[in-house]
Amino acid sequence: MSATTPLSEIKYKLGNETLIKVLDGASAQLRSLLKKQGRLDAGGLRVAVVGGGCSGLQYKMDLVDGPANRDIMVESNGVRVVIDPKSALFVTGSELDYSDDLQQGGFKVTNPNAVVTCSCGESFAA
Repeated sequence: MSATTPLSEIKYKLGNETLIKVLDGASAQLRSLLKKQGRLDAGGLRVAVVGGGCSGLQYKMDLVDGPANRDIMVESNGVRVVIDPKSALFVTGSELDYSDDLQQGGFKVTNPNAVVTCSCGESFAA
């Protein structure tokens, strides 16, 4: 969403937690990050599935001001997650959590559609 396009003019769909559910750890971390950037009121986390990684697909996550055209926005556990329609096919039923583990920390997606995952946990195949 650009700074000049009001949210009311963006064509997006509302999704629910059957698409992606945000767990407590991820919700707290995401709220903290959005607050630091001044995006708490309208911002969210974009979750996308892109080609790459050792298993063929990987997640890309970015903080955004809100949904873009054709996105699906899910409000879960007090935060917003936006997903493009193509990525939604791969993440349906997933849970988003956060770990502050020194080596394997960060946002983590538990995806029931992943038939193969790599040992590093950063990529998958569906």
